[in-house]
Amino acid sequence: MREYFLAFIKGIGMGAANVIPGVSGGTIAFITGIFERLVNALKSFNFTAIKLFFTGKFKEFAKHIDLYFLLSVFLGIGISIITFAKLLQYLFENYEVMVWAYFFGLILASVYYVGKTISKWTWSVITVFIIGFVIAFAFTMLTPAQETNTVPYNFFAGAIAACAMILPGLSGSFVLLLMGNYQLIMIDSVSNFDFSVLIPVVIGAVLGIIAFSYFLSWIFKKYKDQTISLMTGFILGSLAVIWPWKNVVSTYIDKYGATRPLKTINVMPETYGTYNNTDPHLWQAVLLMILGIITIVVIEYIAAKSKKQSKSE
Repeated sequence: MREYFLAFIKGIGMGAANVIPGVSGGTIAFITGIFERLVNALKSFNFTAIKLFFTGKFKEFAKHIDLYFLLSVFLGIGISIITFAKLLQYLFENYEVMVWAYFFGLILASVYYVGKTISKWTWSVITVFIIGFVIAFAFTMLTPAQETNTVPYNFFAGAIAACAMILPGLSGSFVLLLMGNYQLIMIDSVSNFDFSVLIPVVIGAVLGIIAFSYFLSWIFKKYKDQTISLMTGFILGSLAVIWPWKNVVSTYIDKYGATRPLKTINVMPETYGTYNNTDPHLWQAVLLMILGIITIVVIEYIAAKSKKQSKSE
């Protein structure tokens, strides 16, 4: 029970991260030590699992797919997304700079903790780290698309976002933002339980994440250091998305008639204050960045202590 409760708590962390554009639930899974187990459990949804289920061998089926672990993690993710969607909507509307600052500290610390799990920094490892950084940074330069509310598009968005969600450094929410449907899916539909939008998104996400887990499990086992290095590059490159001070350079009108940012650029705090005619909250933001770093340090300490305890038992 203790093991599954910890998995549930880690799932809550993943869910909270996945609501934020630019923050990856995969990063939380990686630094809390459940990433590889999660990928392998998702990969186990195969013909063997189907055969065990339909022949009534439910105990073997549960063991084969690591069912209780998956239920614990995804229950935490689901509860967290539903809870944090409303909370983050309020926080972004009222304390945007501070929210981004806290998550900037989280991700900055994650770069170190993910990178330090690499056993040996060879030239191939360094090369894929640079490639990962360039790809993630290039993502931040893209202009988001306009909102498209159709069943096929929401299914596709769910599949792509789920694949990004499980990768440390690539944010599922940011992918939704680029595809134009972040506000529709993660804020409006989750907050209002709009199942006409959520059902195709969830189906796409489930199928996408199971299919992608096969590839991810294979490459992680065959090229572990290179894969971790690529993810570290992804995480470092994604920091540009989370920079707290942004100036809006273009906007669009959503289906409710509200004006929303379409394209932003990162600026220094003083430029942000001048452009927006508001306080950039520099010192508060710096303190929250430090708090974000401390949060990851504490999570790492607890995860390491838990791992050590499990081995001794």
